[in-house]
Amino acid sequence: MTTSERAILKVKIEEEIGDTKAKIEELEELSKPIPPENSLGRITRMDAINNRSVAEATLRATRRKLGKLQHALSRIDSPDFGICSMCKRPIQPKRIMLMPQSSRCVRCASR
Repeated sequence: MTTSERAILKVKIEEEIGDTKAKIEELEELSKPIPPENSLGRITRMDAINNRSVAEATLRATRRKLGKLQHALSRIDSPDFGICSMCKRPIQPKRIMLMPQSSRCVRCASR
């Protein structure tokens, strides 16, 4: 990976970190407990509880993604950045641009 490709990727990762943090804030708001004093109907309350569970699961996944993005950003200048952690071959640049938090090539990730 060239220096200019790393610079472009670094900007992309920083933008994605910002977007992910904004999404986390939204999801935290959606996953707040539903107070029992809310005068929702039984079905509406069940829907709200279900929607909250979905938001909580999405929040957990988004936090994991944020951690991986921050880790990728901290390693971007490392000589082994862009090398598959399993087979030690280069990860395709298109995959890294699409998913900068990837630490495995497509073949190893699908195993």
